[in-house]
Amino acid sequence: MSGGSGRAGAELETAAKVIELVRGVAGRSAEAEVNVRHEALALTRFANSAIHQNVADATTRVRLRLHVDGRTVGGSTTITDVDGLRALVERTLAAARVSPADRSWPGVAAPAPLRLSAGHPGSGERSGLAFGFDEATARADPAERAARVRDFVRAADGLETAGYCRTVYVSAAFANSAGQAVEGRTAEAAMDGVARTGGADGVARLAAARLDDLDGAVLGARAAAKARAAREPVELPPGRYEVVLEPDAVSDMLQNFAYFGFDGRAHHQQQSFAELGREQFDPSVTIVDDPLGSRDEPAGDLAFDEEGTPRRPLVLVCDGVTRAVTHDRTSAGQAGTESTGHGSAVSRSWGPHATHLRLEAAPVKGAAPGTGGAGAIVESARPLVAKMRRGLLISDLWYTRVLDPKTLVITGLTRNGVWLVEDGEVVSAVGNMRFTQSYPLALGPGRVLGIGAETIMLPESWGRARYAAPALHLAEWNLTGNASG
Repeated sequence: MSGGSGRAGAELETAAKVIELVRGVAGRSAEAEVNVRHEALALTRFANSAIHQNVADATTRVRLRLHVDGRTVGGSTTITDVDGLRALVERTLAAARVSPADRSWPGVAAPAPLRLSAGHPGSGERSGLAFGFDEATARADPAERAARVRDFVRAADGLETAGYCRTVYVSAAFANSAGQAVEGRTAEAAMDGVARTGGADGVARLAAARLDDLDGAVLGARAAAKARAAREPVELPPGRYEVVLEPDAVSDMLQNFAYFGFDGRAHHQQQSFAELGREQFDPSVTIVDDPLGSRDEPAGDLAFDEEGTPRRPLVLVCDGVTRAVTHDRTSAGQAGTESTGHGSAVSRSWGPHATHLRLEAAPVKGAAPGTGGAGAIVESARPLVAKMRRGLLISDLWYTRVLDPKTLVITGLTRNGVWLVEDGEVVSAVGNMRFTQSYPLALGPGRVLGIGAETIMLPESWGRARYAAPALHLAEWNLTGNASG
């Protein structure tokens, strides 16, 4: 992989140099935050069952946020020698002098140690440069990714396939003018592929902290089985249906909760459904943001956010009761609380968002798996399907858009397989349908009939977030029309 793991401590040294330059150019009264992030992304894409693109990019970016004379400005550079860093400081200071006053500036984070976790790769005694980190993933080459694509295609057994396999390596450091200085590194891998036959698609996705945990053959076989089971769909009328959502569909719910539901800035502005201390979900629902990893799933992120705040697990919903929302330093100051470690390069503009949501699994008891349409069902969803008298098994959701952020009413489409279930058996494939549904209401008290026994780690479709999702059995889902019209 281009740009494999570099010299330990290099990013922190660069961050310290920028702080020194700020003090020399802007004076000791200036407040400064410096992020130095080396990121190496490698991506192997395939379509028509053949690899058509292999790309790799490695970049070190230095981002400075400077607060001086009541004004705040940010700047960045990829030129990391002394002249490049000095130029960054000088032009950021010049921009600050002509910027408006920033009355919401929260100040910089005080020095604080990282919260160490045995499940977090990148948490050593001081900074985590050697603890639990998977060098093999960080240094993965095109042949290793291509091998997983080959296995996916072969397992699809003649079906048309498309998708990607990627690896990402990050080594980063943060320093500020108050003396906070932390560093860490992490690696992750992900695979996302579809198989197609007769106009029917099946999907298989997985995110992992280790490339070795991605089995292209398993994913390819799953996608192909789902595609074959989705052929010759019938069309059903719109209505409110009992549903089982597979983990891929549940991950879309978690993504929308993260971006629009548990955003602390939106909550403070009364634009979120979240009401702290209220039972807004079924008692079976617990949702945690877990950037440090848990159980046997190592984290895919650093142990600190981009404001230098140590990250920690944050319980957003516990046994159905909404307990917390996410904050960066600015939103926390506005709400009169503390940052939860969700600062990012864009959080002051777009809000602080969770990026590692987990909906906790709950073992399902007393249900014998059905046998009909076996290829259509993800294994963890099978006991839930067996309990359904009449409803729909939905594999995936897409093109979801928020209609009302206050109630988190979402509209979107199903894809990659929908099936009609009667008396616990899959009886036919169903054509894709449009839905309009409040996500919190769908998980409300008494509406969650079952939760799968395991979570699946799934990659975000367009970014670096990860969502740990089980299958869900829900009493009702509002399907408003057929995709064909």
